Amino acid sequence: MKKAPNPIDRHVGSRVRMRRILLGMSQEKLGEALELTFQQVQKYEKGTNRIGASRLQQISQILNVPPAFFFDGAPASEGTAASEATQAQFAEEDEGSTYIVDFLSTTEGVRLNKAFARIHNPKVRKRIIDLVTSLADEDDAEEPETGKTPAK
Repeated sequence: MKKAPNPIDRHVGSRVRMRRILLGMSQEKLGEALELTFQQVQKYEKGTNRIGASRLQQISQILNVPPAFFFDGAPASEGTAASEATQAQFAEEDEGSTYIVDFLSTTEGVRLNKAFARIHNPKVRKRIIDLVTSLADEDDAEEPETGKTPAK
């Protein structure tokens, strides 16, 4: 039976992927800079293989971020001193954060964020957010089996 990647390894890998995509760097180029194959970079990004401390330092220099960047928003690890009540309080936020980080790690997420950041008019930005929220609410209202809006 195959062991699932550690959540921290997956998070660090997704942050590597997000930063690499944000810089417009391919897995192959990052691999060349690290003297690795792009397949090894893929394994790092998926969390399949752990990134050692010296390798993480090297990646942080290549991607021009501090090593701490890769741990921003990381899930709490087992054995932390946080109480069960505190962990339960943040459980929902962590699930949402994971989804957001996963989305931001995609090419689509990076493109959307770059384009949105180029819009300087706050009113236009608000209208875009309202539009996307409205479209998402429409999708939530559709019936799962038919894909059609339920009759009122």
